[in-house]
Amino acid sequence: MTTPRRSVLYMPGANERALEKAKTIPADALILDLEDAVAPDAKEAARERVCAAVGSYGSREVTIRVNGLDTEWHDADLRAAASAGPAAVVVPKVDSAAQVHNIERALELGGAPGHTKIWAMLETPVALLRAAEIAAASERLTVLVMGTNDLAKELHAEFVPGRGPLLGGLSLCLLAARATGKVILDGVYNDVKDLDGFEAECEQGRQYGFDGKTLIHPAQVEPCNRIFAPSAAEIDRSRRIIDAFEEAKAAGRGVVTVDGRMIENLHVDNARRVLALAEAVQS
Repeated sequence: MTTPRRSVLYMPGANERALEKAKTIPADALILDLEDAVAPDAKEAARERVCAAVGSYGSREVTIRVNGLDTEWHDADLRAAASAGPAAVVVPKVDSAAQVHNIERALELGGAPGHTKIWAMLETPVALLRAAEIAAASERLTVLVMGTNDLAKELHAEFVPGRGPLLGGLSLCLLAARATGKVILDGVYNDVKDLDGFEAECEQGRQYGFDGKTLIHPAQVEPCNRIFAPSAAEIDRSRRIIDAFEEAKAAGRGVVTVDGRMIENLHVDNARRVLALAEAVQS
């Protein structure tokens, strides 16, 4: 069964009202955040609150973002998350396969259930250059998450429409994800009032091949869900491609066309992927 991850919303772990509100927001997945959204003096209380809240969101995929590997809170965050058993632990600034192995070992030592996966955030130049080895480091690592704000800072890049300065790095990570069979999520869009710009960036992310996008505001969920879901026209075309291919195969014909275009196995595979996502979104 395909797991839809069109919209993945960060929720501040220190804000009890926000954690409660998240129950009504139709994001495919949640990241309960212990890192950027939590002040240093609130880290421990947020950790307890987030771990207690993990099971409060029904069938939704709920993850915990721990503090970075180089912080004083990281080890305690991992132990608590392992015990809470979320769908995944989201780890910032993963730069090497060795770090993935250490995270995996810590989760196992902490008694994390098998369903608790690792989502690795790629946010630095060295991470992008090592994206393939990071992605391949563990079967427990299932998702790559782009940290585009930190990446832009590290690159000394400007935020411009179309994200030209970041596209080379994003493409490297997409290649790594597809080469290793991992899911990959696009980074956040910072201007929550600019919904036109946000939709344009969602369209770009989908065209590039991202599975979904990380979000920082509930208003971004609906357009993100819509853009990263197959359209009615895509669903219809996918069904026609599969039907035409199966009919041709049964009749012993080697050439199939739909809407005047030749259809090969790769088009059928894409059509099946579209229908699987459409079914998952509707379920």
